[in-house]
Amino acid sequence: MARPIWHGAINFGLVTVPVDLYSATDDHTISFRQFERGTTDRIRYKRVNERTGEEVAFADIVKGAEVGAGEYVIVEPEELDQIAPGRSRTLDISAFVDLEEIDPIHFQKTYWLAPSKEEYTKAYGLLLQAMRKTNRAGIATFVMRGKEYLTAVRAGDDDLLVLTTLLFAEDLRDPAKELKALPEITPARGKELDMAISLVDSMTEQWNPEDYHDTYTRRVEQLIEDKKEGREVVAGDEPSTPTKVVDLFEALSKSVEGRKKRRAPEADLDSLSKADLDKLARELDIKGRSKMTREELEKAVTAASSSKAS
Repeated sequence: MARPIWHGAINFGLVTVPVDLYSATDDHTISFRQFERGTTDRIRYKRVNERTGEEVAFADIVKGAEVGAGEYVIVEPEELDQIAPGRSRTLDISAFVDLEEIDPIHFQKTYWLAPSKEEYTKAYGLLLQAMRKTNRAGIATFVMRGKEYLTAVRAGDDDLLVLTTLLFAEDLRDPAKELKALPEITPARGKELDMAISLVDSMTEQWNPEDYHDTYTRRVEQLIEDKKEGREVVAGDEPSTPTKVVDLFEALSKSVEGRKKRRAPEADLDSLSKADLDKLARELDIKGRSKMTREELEKAVTAASSSKAS
């Protein structure tokens, strides 16, 4: 069972609800150690006093802010807590907004908020249901581990409040200053734009996160397994070459035709996995597919595909 990473309270109006914060995501990236090439010798890092060359214990390390050329002000962890004791224990909702109004560029990391004790469930549930009913997210700030966060708190699907940390406006870079030059977009020609829209339409699906997986991590795992067993490592496909402007319409046309063929049922539906069959049914917009047996689903896919083809 996971431990909460922050204890505090949500404040909205004059209502205070004690809550615990839990991480809602995991990082499945494979971690590598560092070695000197040609050896099995690990590379390790140490915290070393640059003047004495001696290693320093983590407990003896404090923070310092540079205030001039080579001059620093030393700050103890307790001093950071003392300047804003309430901010590190309260999540203050200052406003409610439509979640769709927040540009996704602001989103960072997602957490769960749960009532810290059963006695606070009623007030917690009231806030959750009010936000679900109004389809609003609460904009709040709080301090965690010496840093202030801007957050969006919303009602999740599992009767839990979901907190997503947001980037402040000043954290976002100005593309006009960062890019060599902003692209000059010229109006698209009629046929090309129509074909591009057709391709977008043909690739439009309902959002289903279970359809997407970290295939790169799987390939890294396979690479490690192949090297361990002494097998030959198979190289992946090279990246696609850029489409030439003169070939753009032809490339769009072939893409649309390719999508039409993909939407047709496979010659042998028995060879499809249940997940692939479900995905094909979803692409064909077959209603009630979740309650169908595999046999019923195959018949529905065949019928729907034939109908579209005609």
